[in-house]
Amino acid sequence: MNLPLHMEKTLSSVLPSAPPARKAAARIALVDVKESARVLLAECFRQFGIESVVMSADAAERMRREKFEACVVHLGDGAETVMEAARMSPSNSRCVIYGLGGNAQEAMRYSKYGINAMFSEPLERPAAVKLVRATHLLVLHEFRRYVRVPVMTVVGVKSEGNRFTATSLEISTGGMSLKTGEEIALGSNVEVSFALMTLPRVTVRGVVSWRKPKSYGVRFDPTDERRRDIKKWIDSYLES
Repeated sequence: MNLPLHMEKTLSSVLPSAPPARKAAARIALVDVKESARVLLAECFRQFGIESVVMSADAAERMRREKFEACVVHLGDGAETVMEAARMSPSNSRCVIYGLGGNAQEAMRYSKYGINAMFSEPLERPAAVKLVRATHLLVLHEFRRYVRVPVMTVVGVKSEGNRFTATSLEISTGGMSLKTGEEIALGSNVEVSFALMTLPRVTVRGVVSWRKPKSYGVRFDPTDERRRDIKKWIDSYLES
């Protein structure tokens, strides 16, 4: 039924207009992720305005030619090809890479590609939401609010004559957090050595500033000039 013009104007002034659809602020590729995990991850990222794009056989090629702010890659056959395609792409060389499946040691096989964080299998909603919440600012390029870069790489640690390896969790210009089964006393002087994608291996002195079960924080020695190389890398990473 057609309404008189004056009634249409009256109704339009009274009824609220439909809210505009929220536009995704970023895109994340879900590569070779099973359906159940895919649905859960898509829901988690959608909460933070991140749109999920499902990929499988053509993932490497799409990572070369399309722009994505992040990707979740199942650590199985073909994972290395996808990560290499992303890191070699001018558009995606700095995208946030999440690994799915396996453990931290298995993820070290791909450390040269700079995996930023790991989703464990079987995927559980609370843990998935927690990880996305902790890293979404990096995906959304809100770098001023994100001063730490989550990245996993092998770290050589020297402490009071002992040498062992650890896995990095996060790194900042002032220090880094590590995961290792070795015992390190709070306040211990250490020397850490690691490489990060475009950052050649760097060695810097530090001190253990906090500890939790199997994880530790190292504060870099502010007088160690080698710390500048880490700062330059972080600045470059966040500005790309």
